[in-house]
Amino acid sequence: MKKIIVIAALVAGMGSMGSAMAAGDAAAGKVKAAVCAACHGANGISVNAMWPNLAGQKADYIIKQLKAFKAGTRKDPLMSPQAAQLSDQDIENVAAHFSSLK
Repeated sequence: MKKIIVIAALVAGMGSMGSAMAAGDAAAGKVKAAVCAACHGANGISVNAMWPNLAGQKADYIIKQLKAFKAGTRKDPLMSPQAAQLSDQDIENVAAHFSSLK
């Protein structure tokens, strides 16, 4: 029984460690993400099927995609120039903001 409790505590601790390390500043991200509302909606819910909803999306996924747009490994005529303007910290903050939305 002790072994199960120890394992459960370790797993719970590892889960919170991972999210803390990847977390940006959601408040700063909200400010930076104001321009995103034009396509992705004010609350991260797009009104156009061409653009994905970002509300509740995993932060790591958003970070990966924005960095790919910025690096040019993923191309889109609208997103590539937007991502090019973001610093790595901005990207983490924007990801934290959208992932915090329901």
